[in-house]
Amino acid sequence: MNRIDKRFAALKSQQRRALIPYITAGDPAPQHTVGFMHACVEAGADVLELGVPFSDPMADGPVIQKACERALAKGTWLTDVLDMVATFRATDAETPVVLMGYLNPVERMGYEHFARRAQEAGVDGVLMVDMPPEEMAEVAPLFSEHGLQSIFLLAPTTSPSRAATICRHGEGYLYYVSLKGVTGAASLDVDAVERQLAPLREMTDLPLCVGFGIRDGDTAAAVGRVADGVIVGSALVSRIAENAETPEAIPAALKAVLGDMRDALDRSDGR
Repeated sequence: MNRIDKRFAALKSQQRRALIPYITAGDPAPQHTVGFMHACVEAGADVLELGVPFSDPMADGPVIQKACERALAKGTWLTDVLDMVATFRATDAETPVVLMGYLNPVERMGYEHFARRAQEAGVDGVLMVDMPPEEMAEVAPLFSEHGLQSIFLLAPTTSPSRAATICRHGEGYLYYVSLKGVTGAASLDVDAVERQLAPLREMTDLPLCVGFGIRDGDTAAAVGRVADGVIVGSALVSRIAENAETPEAIPAALKAVLGDMRDALDRSDGR
């Protein structure tokens, strides 16, 4: 069983919600990323989303766009990201790792080469924003052969018929974008999210995890009451940016944000 499936099965048995942090690999410099990953786990992360830097991250707001710029300026490429995962795996064999990014770097490496390298490194899932399930007919079996789950996005603008297609092809968990816009947006209507998740639960047994707009413990707990997991990115990446000149301070900053969310989620779960 894939690590992602194992983790969500354990969380379900414990009636807990998943905390899924996102950080951009290589930001502010490649040598710090593995330490940040471990810091996130120590703060209570259940799954890690590791962003692959890309020059045109069209689904991301300015916070993550700038993180990609910093990482690319330091020479962080897809091969480096895979090496980071392999290094992380040397001391953490359990925490699921999902690579999140865009199609171009994977296509340039070659799908088969990427899938093999990702499996060897210890990657569990792949979420490519600009590769929908309709275009994965040839790639999905290759990923599956190498133990990589294909994770997809859903949004408030997703039609019911297309949502059904995504649910049929999705693996691991579904990433529900809570609002119209890009990462880092400020407004979050939890009641609307709950209404939008309800029909999806009729279509799939996959965990439904919500991202965009998760800023602190209060928003994490509110979303956790209606979703199976919360995904937080910009709130963490902004802390990295604030401390880019003093990277030794970043692990504590990440732990402060995630620790607040973990505590809030666990209180919401009745723990």
